[in-house]
Amino acid sequence: MLYPLPHGTMLFAMIALAWNRLSRSRGIMDGFGIGLAGLCLVHCLASVFFLGFLASVGSILLDPIIHEVGLVLAMAFGVLALGLGLREHGRLFPACFGGVGIGLMGGALTMPHGNGEILLTIAGVVLLAFGHYLNYRTAR
Repeated sequence: MLYPLPHGTMLFAMIALAWNRLSRSRGIMDGFGIGLAGLCLVHCLASVFFLGFLASVGSILLDPIIHEVGLVLAMAFGVLALGLGLREHGRLFPACFGGVGIGLMGGALTMPHGNGEILLTIAGVVLLAFGHYLNYRTAR
């Protein structure tokens, strides 16, 4: 016969029952604990190395020339990939969509570094990426 338990006691009883079953399989729990500790160690070491790396090359990564070279390469690759897709499947929409993105990215190259340039770059990259996606889907 089941007797009613005070409010909240059922939750504690279920937790105790689950813990009892898990504690019987100590190998699983120990393996999980070792794995979790290992992940913690990897996380801590990777964080230290990553932050040290960023401190070392932060000025290089924030240099405007990196941004400009990256945009020019992305624009050139976009023209090439979208052009080849247009030649292959003959559909103009993906190339036009990506072309607008390339135009926005080109416009961002002409602006001084700041919020407007960032917004144009992000909008251009998103539109170009979507143009690549449409090109990929159309070619399939």
